[in-house]
Amino acid sequence: MADRRRILFVCTHNSARSQMAEGLLRYLGGDRFEAHSAGTEATRVRPLAIRVMAELRIDISGQQSKTLERYLGQPFDAVITVCDQANEACPLFPGARERLHWSFPDPSKATGTENEQLGVYRRAVRDAICERIEEELLPRYSGPR
Repeated sequence: MADRRRILFVCTHNSARSQMAEGLLRYLGGDRFEAHSAGTEATRVRPLAIRVMAELRIDISGQQSKTLERYLGQPFDAVITVCDQANEACPLFPGARERLHWSFPDPSKATGTENEQLGVYRRAVRDAICERIEEELLPRYSGPR
């Protein structure tokens, strides 16, 4: 579909926040969007991120951690950094119509029991990203180009 909006979510390791954002936009935006994610470094998708997304019946277990290099020079309607470190390190995307920054805490730094850590992944990250997508991204790109 040629008129789909292309969105790239960027985080440091492309392991949780950007992966969850990619999965959420695919789910919430349907075929109106082409969602991607990348990191300034590639690692692996965090198991707790996969678990909290599965609670919403969104499967990100097949997504892979990727670096930004694969997307440099590609056209995007928006490039959105989802962590402060990536915002500072993110290169310019000349093909991006818009560059946004959404700051979310790093869930991998959560401490406590597994349930307490899952709570951070849920509330501070997944639910907060979902809210930003629903309240800002979907309305912003709901009309024609």
